Amino acid sequence: MDLNEQEQLLKFIDSPADLRKLPVGELEQVCLELRRYIIDVLSENPGHLGASLGTVELTVALHYVFRTPYDRIVWDVGHQAYGHKILTGRRNVFHTLRQFNGISGFPNPDESEYDAFIAGHASNSISAALGMSIASEIKREAERHVVAVIGDGAMTGGLAYEGLNNASSNPNNLLIILNDNDMAIDQSVGGLSKYLVNITTSHTYNKIRFNVYQKLLKMNLISESRRENILRFNNSLKALINRNHNLFEGFSIRYFGPVDGHNVTDLVRKLNDIKHMKGPKLLHIKTTKGKGFMPAEVSAVEWHAPGRFNKETGQRVLPQNLNEPQNYQDVFGHTLVELAEKDSRVIGITPAMPTGCSMNFLMKAFPDRAFDVGIAEGHAVTFAAGLAKEGLIPFCNVYSSFMQRAYDQIIHDIAIQRLHVILCLDRAGLVGEDGVTHHGVFDMAYLRPIPGLTIASPLNELDLRNLMYTGYVHAAPFVVRYPRGKGELKDWQNRLEILPPGKGKKLSDGNHLALLSIGPIGNEAIRAVEIVEKEGYSVAHYDMIYLKPIDSAILHEVGKRFRRILTVENGVIAGGLGSAVIEFMAENGYTPQVRRIGIKDEFVGHGSISELFKRYGMDAAGIAGIIREFLSSARSKDAPADKKSHTEVSFINILS
Repeated sequence: MDLNEQEQLLKFIDSPADLRKLPVGELEQVCLELRRYIIDVLSENPGHLGASLGTVELTVALHYVFRTPYDRIVWDVGHQAYGHKILTGRRNVFHTLRQFNGISGFPNPDESEYDAFIAGHASNSISAALGMSIASEIKREAERHVVAVIGDGAMTGGLAYEGLNNASSNPNNLLIILNDNDMAIDQSVGGLSKYLVNITTSHTYNKIRFNVYQKLLKMNLISESRRENILRFNNSLKALINRNHNLFEGFSIRYFGPVDGHNVTDLVRKLNDIKHMKGPKLLHIKTTKGKGFMPAEVSAVEWHAPGRFNKETGQRVLPQNLNEPQNYQDVFGHTLVELAEKDSRVIGITPAMPTGCSMNFLMKAFPDRAFDVGIAEGHAVTFAAGLAKEGLIPFCNVYSSFMQRAYDQIIHDIAIQRLHVILCLDRAGLVGEDGVTHHGVFDMAYLRPIPGLTIASPLNELDLRNLMYTGYVHAAPFVVRYPRGKGELKDWQNRLEILPPGKGKKLSDGNHLALLSIGPIGNEAIRAVEIVEKEGYSVAHYDMIYLKPIDSAILHEVGKRFRRILTVENGVIAGGLGSAVIEFMAENGYTPQVRRIGIKDEFVGHGSISELFKRYGMDAAGIAGIIREFLSSARSKDAPADKKSHTEVSFINILS
């Protein structure tokens, strides 16, 4: 996308080295152009708008002061880093953001040497940057600076505090930038958020303190080895003077701020002042999410990832056809309210995603029974376990890829105690443009080995509602996984009924091949069966519904009747439905050929759902093609059976 005639600086910046050639006085103009460019591109190519608009000045200041990529900038919550991508050689391809074969929506070292660390999930920046800082010390690398940029709600994650604690106890020169915009994806919650808004410190005090420290050090009256004790004493003294205890200085980390995060000249000066200071330090900046685009400033939640919009009027481009199936997340949200209306024990929990998972419906209807715990997935799961231990029925909704962060809590706090918690995994399977860090493809494989879990996935919205109801009445750990995006049905409000655990259903009968699917990907399989049946193929299709306990009656039927089995799942094939079927067949003496459709042993990039389904043969056309190939390749290997149906004889004759 071309810059307009008044924007004369950004088009000449192909790397941070170009940026550093400019005088400080021109950086404000660079920020103006960078902000305009982000708005221009994202108005037509949807992405995460608000967070990156808020970090424009910080991004420019960091690349101006530090010698990137030699100096490391580790971003936390990668959707703060669009400006970073533009300044580091990706301006001309920025319009391909999050598109198939385009650039990623998050920092990724595979994409650029300027992307120091992967940044799709929150709260990992301090730990990663600390490792890099200490590595530089061990390797005796000359004056390599390492900066962790954390914010947009990531300070609610427990991993951030583990990193802070370790940073204060190991020799390092890490600089932590706390981008405090009072927001995560929804409003930040908890005492920490309120604390960050009100925290104060004295600039004069810090200046005097540093000068005195340097003089005492030169006079050999103090030493670096005694620095921590002196720092703690000074922190206590400052807290007494300011009548405000400082959380970060409690970790023996030098604290500076809060400062205006939108004054690029002042940020450059402050970064230059503190970057050579020894020991860990934290600069607290205050920013506005959506800065420079008034609609995003006024409604940060709505404009976190707004889709396409009119950059002149601020109007979002919303779907015009309302007579469409609902998003799975909305079906979940409405059904949860129904269950809460029936039973006061029903509780909702989400880690910072009430709008994204539609828990906001319950928050509106029953605000005292819906909890947003912040970006803290492990806590969300254990919090749910505590509620269940006392007789409540919590529905804990976590995006599938984020639930990976709470694996131990699922085992230790829920499964071992057999607690009645319903884990609802939104965004299960391929999620599209958010890419490699967000695809929820591992959950079936990592949950299936856990004893006592019931794991299910609905074919459509009706089954989602029924599975939520089944989980509600099933007094044991229960997992429901469902994908991002719209469902299949316009009329989705059925009367709730129990789907017996361990029972699937036959969708169509046939003789030549058994197709076993689980979850909404089964709708692609249904369409594939319709395609090949018109060509004379005969396929029996089973919707398994439950991965665990798996329907043994269906599997025995399939094992006895069919020589060829095809499994289809929206997840990794190693350890998922296909693996479960192969294990069952082997353990029960059946010897069919089994082919598996799903994600192979690789990480999946970004692109639309339809593009990714096509790439992995998971769309209807791909599944139909594999059915043809499977049956055609198997025909020559078939030995004559003792008993063969007329249909199968005809089928083999046709192939011959």
